[in-house]
Formats: sequence, C-alpha cells, structure tokens
Amino acid sequence: MDYQRVEDGREYVARLEHGEDWRGQIESFAETEGIDAAFFYGLGAVSDATVLFYDQDDKEYYAERFDEPLEVTTALGNISHLGDGRFAHTHATLSRPDGSMVGGHLDSATVFAGEMYVREFGAHLERERDEVTDLDLWNL
Repeated sequence: MDYQRVEDGREYVARLEHGEDWRGQIESFAETEGIDAAFFYGLGAVSDATVLFYDQDDKEYYAERFDEPLEVTTALGNISHLGDGRFAHTHATLSRPDGSMVGGHLDSATVFAGEMYVREFGAHLERERDEVTDLDLWNL
C-alpha cells in the first residue's frame, strides 16, 4: 500500500445549484477555492445521470444513461489534480421511486437539489496512469 500523511485543512458545507452538473460544480468549487486534495460526501436528487462502470478485463469505462428523476442516497469521492485541472472522482448510489438502485462512477448528473460536505487535506494530490489497472490513480 502506498500512502502519505496529510494535515488537516479547511471544511465546507455547500448547496449545489439547481439545474447544474453535480460533478462539474465540485470541480469548479475546488478550482475557485484552490483545493488540491479533499474528500467529500453528499446527498440530494438529480433529474438525470450518466454512470460509468469500469470493465476490468477491457480496461475501459462503459456509460449508462438514466434519463429520469433519481434520489442521491450517497455521493462520495475525492478531489485531486488530473492533467491541467481538478478532478472530482465521484461515486454515487441513486434510487428510483420503487426503491431499486443504480450506482457507480458518476460522470454527470443534472442537480435537482444537493448538499455536500467537503474536507480539504493539507496536501497536493496528482493522478497519473497506473500501468497495471490502466486507471488514473493517485501518485503517492
């Protein structure tokens, strides 16, 4: 296991903007606040969502689009740098009116309502391509 100790940083609570992209707002917020590394979680509802699933054999993401209202029972992830910008690595569990669930890597979703908690780390985290998994993982 690779690891590094991180110091405490700032904490935030936020309300996401109705009609805007869930993950995009987190990335924009991180850029505005100069957040280089953080962990977040949230809940709310979205009007639609695109969720990605990573096929470990193909080493490729496959998208599934849900064009329906969904409750965000859990959204969690982390913020770090990927390429020239900040990246909100976001996973979500979304529920339908009948209680069935969908989830995975949240690529995009239109916010109906959302609330977030963000805790910044006193560190700078970069993602780089991992040869074994072909994923962009933290370079610790």
